[in-house]
Amino acid sequence: MMNIQIYGSQKSFDTKKAERYFKERKIPYQYINIHEFGMSKSVFEAAKRSIPLEDMIDRKAKAYQTLFMDYIDESKREGTLLENPVLFMTPIVRNGKDFTLGYCPDVWKEWS
Repeated sequence: MMNIQIYGSQKSFDTKKAERYFKERKIPYQYINIHEFGMSKSVFEAAKRSIPLEDMIDRKAKAYQTLFMDYIDESKREGTLLENPVLFMTPIVRNGKDFTLGYCPDVWKEWS
């Protein structure tokens, strides 16, 4: 059985496409506005096993410049991301221990 969570953003086109993918297939999912609520440390640690930290950072986010992310020490980038969830790329889709970043219907199809 799938237990889908979509960590997304209201402004993200790919988040809307991910929601539509699961809706059309009548697969229940939980939507979490990652920019508003962030991601717990334990979920983040699990996500890092599937998605490299640097891929999760949205370099186009306004906060990327205002927080001087290009100059932050690598050891501190993770904490900065967790403290400033507006920096997350979206959607991050979770099914148990499996995670994807972006719109990944080919991977999601394998999950069912």
